[in-house]
Amino acid sequence: MSNTVSGLSFIHICVFIFLRLYFANGDVSYTIAEEMKSGSVVGNIASDLGLGISTLSSRKARIDTDRDDKRYFDINLSNGDLIVTQRIDRESLCDKKSTCVLKEELILENPLEIQRISIQVQDINDNAPEFSEGLISFEIRESAIKGAKFLLSEARDADIGTNAVQRYIVQHNEHFTININTEVPGRKQGELVLVKELDREQQSEIKLVLTALDGGTPQRSGTAVIVVTVLDANDNTPVFSKPVYKASLPENSPADSIIVKVSATDADEGPNGEITYNFDHMSNNYVSLFSIDQKTGEIKVKGAIDHETDSSIELRIRAKDGPGLTSYCTVMIDIIDVNDNQPTISLKSLSNPISESAPPGTEVGIINVQDRDSEKNGKVHCSIQKNLPFKLVPSIKNYYSLVTTGGLDRELVSDYNITITAIDEGSPSLSSFKTIQLSVADINDNPPVFEEQSYSAYINENNKPGSTLCSVSAQDPDWRQNGTVIYSLLPAEVNSVPVSSYLSVNGDTGVIHAVRSFDYEQLQSFKVHVMARDNGSPPLSSNVTVSVFISDVNDNSPQILYPAPEGSSFMTELVPKAAHKGTLVSKVIAVDADSGQNAWLSYHIVKATDPGLFVIDVHSGEIRTQRDLLESDSMKQNLIVAVKDNGQPSLSATCSMYLLISDNLAEVPELKDISYDEKNSKLTSYLITALVSVSTFFLTFIIIILGLRFCRRRKPRLLFDGAVAIPGAYLPPNYADVDGTGTLRSAYNYDTYLTTGSRTSDFKFISSYNDNTLPADQTLKKSPSDFTDIVGGCDYSPEVGTFTK
Repeated sequence: MSNTVSGLSFIHICVFIFLRLYFANGDVSYTIAEEMKSGSVVGNIASDLGLGISTLSSRKARIDTDRDDKRYFDINLSNGDLIVTQRIDRESLCDKKSTCVLKEELILENPLEIQRISIQVQDINDNAPEFSEGLISFEIRESAIKGAKFLLSEARDADIGTNAVQRYIVQHNEHFTININTEVPGRKQGELVLVKELDREQQSEIKLVLTALDGGTPQRSGTAVIVVTVLDANDNTPVFSKPVYKASLPENSPADSIIVKVSATDADEGPNGEITYNFDHMSNNYVSLFSIDQKTGEIKVKGAIDHETDSSIELRIRAKDGPGLTSYCTVMIDIIDVNDNQPTISLKSLSNPISESAPPGTEVGIINVQDRDSEKNGKVHCSIQKNLPFKLVPSIKNYYSLVTTGGLDRELVSDYNITITAIDEGSPSLSSFKTIQLSVADINDNPPVFEEQSYSAYINENNKPGSTLCSVSAQDPDWRQNGTVIYSLLPAEVNSVPVSSYLSVNGDTGVIHAVRSFDYEQLQSFKVHVMARDNGSPPLSSNVTVSVFISDVNDNSPQILYPAPEGSSFMTELVPKAAHKGTLVSKVIAVDADSGQNAWLSYHIVKATDPGLFVIDVHSGEIRTQRDLLESDSMKQNLIVAVKDNGQPSLSATCSMYLLISDNLAEVPELKDISYDEKNSKLTSYLITALVSVSTFFLTFIIIILGLRFCRRRKPRLLFDGAVAIPGAYLPPNYADVDGTGTLRSAYNYDTYLTTGSRTSDFKFISSYNDNTLPADQTLKKSPSDFTDIVGGCDYSPEVGTFTK
């Protein structure tokens, strides 16, 4: 035994490791010795396959195998070495098989590539021969002849080849020697050979030490004690009906199922012919699986039989008669595969989430399918549910690639539940399922879309700054920042002013506010463009037009153009004494800067010296006589006329009209400011003097004008025809009269007008009829500054429609 222990130490020190590398059909093969320490290098797989070290990491190199229980090898990604990860025992893996090859696979991704690796495990002499029985008993009759052979129990050595049992030696004695029987291929059966006849009277019991030696280096051995009892002759050994029994057994057979029955006969009678059956040196793996009836020789199932563990089993059966003579036979059991294993689905890699911009044919994941059954029972078909933009593409061996078949749109489907179904070809077939949850990553592929093609906003003029006009809204079906919408105004100008001076938009809500107060009389409508931009990279945007309409409010009182506003001077009209009923004596002219019904004006006489003498047209403002003038009518007539618009509420203005019933100024005994009769009498003399002077100047001026016109062969105009010229400078800006539809009817033309008034009683003339009278088919375009220059810097009061100095 000491030799054995020292041999074990020596064998671990002197283990010779064969590393043999060769390539065949693209496979890589190595040869190693069993019992290598964890971390031992098998070979450099990167160098052998011509792969760079960086390639191993970038392509997620790994070692994969069909075995589910143990992983014996791994790859060092830092240097490409193939290393041992745990103890390899060739005997537990391959038992007595002459070759023991482990199949491994090197998996590389992007693209998927599989390199098959075959690793042959070489046996080392790590097991000593072992007898199934420590004590071998023989009862040999003394009548046994010289040269008789007695078959010994075979010593089993888990090693193979030269490391297995090679020879037997027996303790030196004079009666027996050892002979090695090699008739059975692969076996070395020891036989005890009688070289000298026994004499029970001299020695009834002989004890010998039997040693089994293997051929390893260092050599290992096992011993047993042979006890020979010398008896009277039992000269017949049991004989089996067959040297080898063959049987078939479906896996998963129930307990107590009879596999086979062995039978041996012995020609002896009585105790010498009684035979008992036993397993001879059965592996521990099979002790729990089978039982044998010692009397009948029936071999039955005891435990669970699994084809995937052992496809065939060899049993050694020993038959022994009463005195101890034995014989042996072999039982070969073929394990029939049953479809008892469901396919297993393994997800080796998965790109999750996948971008919605991924083109068709993009590899999403790698799936491996295994079925431990064999032949048809192990053939597996994989599929996924239909109506999905994915498919399974068979790859290498049992690998499948999950690839896209069409475009992905996260806005339509954001997540997919892909169920992989694996079905084998067994009968009945078995199947398994695995569900993969795959998310679609968003890209900014949708611009914001406005809910309406255009927007219209209405607001009354004189609004408060900050008033809300309207709200625009755009939707973006993208996710998170790609779907976050920000609103802004596009740069533009309205009346040469930046649009930002008129409006602002809330960037988050799209609510549009007025920045200033609007004036309908200056601006009736305008358009702006609002941009909706998402927060993606790069951002996408869309525009929409917002039309802003300003509604008129009745915020302008009528403006009286004629007669001149009271306070600086006043107009006096001469009415011929012979005027008949319906004679046009004057006209009140007014305009309103508002529009629509807010600018519809009506004229009313609110006070008159003689209420029944004059009437005013409610629409045109023309003042006419209601009856023929009489001698008894007062020469001085004063009318107060009110002009009202049609707004809600209505605004108005008033003016005074002064009329003198006379054919010429010479008939006027006294001309003074009618509107100031109640003033101090000291002004009367000044007024009369001024009136006479102005009248004289006026007559002279008229004569000169008539002379000039006569010289120019112009048709002379009457000095006074009861009408009034309209100074263009009185018209407000942007006022338009379209064929009588506005507030000013320009079908009447007036040459001159006479003014009296002011507190100095002067006459005031407007110089040119042709320059200041506008035809009816044109638009008056006097600016407010022009109007101010004509009026003479008077302040206008909208409440009463008059000017004050």
